[in-house]
Amino acid sequence: MAATALVVQNIPSGGLGRWEPWLAEGGLAAAVVHPYRGEVLPERLRPAYQALVVLGGGFLPDDDERAPWLARTRDLAREALAEGVPVFGICLGGQLLAQVGGGAVRGSHGQPEFGSTELTLRREASDDPLFRGLPEHPRAIENHVDAITGLPPDAVWLAASDGCPYQAFRLGDRAWGVQFHPESSAERIAGWDTGRLSPYGVDRELLHRAALADDAGSAEVWRRVALRFAALAVEGAASAA
Repeated sequence: MAATALVVQNIPSGGLGRWEPWLAEGGLAAAVVHPYRGEVLPERLRPAYQALVVLGGGFLPDDDERAPWLARTRDLAREALAEGVPVFGICLGGQLLAQVGGGAVRGSHGQPEFGSTELTLRREASDDPLFRGLPEHPRAIENHVDAITGLPPDAVWLAASDGCPYQAFRLGDRAWGVQFHPESSAERIAGWDTGRLSPYGVDRELLHRAALADDAGSAEVWRRVALRFAALAVEGAASAA
């Protein structure tokens, strides 16, 4: 059964990356909307879309003045939560899902994280539909200065890092938010803005080399998660047919 995910891309450099071929491998096509260049988000997800993916970007989830499409994105996330449509939010997308669910997000909060970073899966991840059976300490690329400061009351907390406690969570049984970038390969770091990194004393080339060393293992882990997410959407499409 064909299934399509609506993918909200919030900035030019924040694309779906390696998740696009992985989702396609799992039978889930990606319909990417670029609202920052004037493309319009749909009023509703159903019946055209069987999943929602919200990508990262340099905004807070309610930064409607700079990114007016975020209001519509929040509405789509609420619809997905209410109707059981699979959702995956990455970085800004994860923060947006947390906020919509009743959690809290703060700008320029806590320890900024950049580059390949070790995560720690919590006990709750052991029976999670996407995270079960993953290594206890997977690595993923981080690129954030804002952070989730409180999870929604009914969220399942799945992963943390030394610098940022709320790295992954689940709402209900079909919605996930992550602070890290499972869609990003090490090569993307080579294009990062050095001017943004330098105030934090971060060397882009060192980040790039370290991420290259971790890339194969990281890809293996996050491909599994992408395929599992795709399977949920495909199963939902089949059951609705």
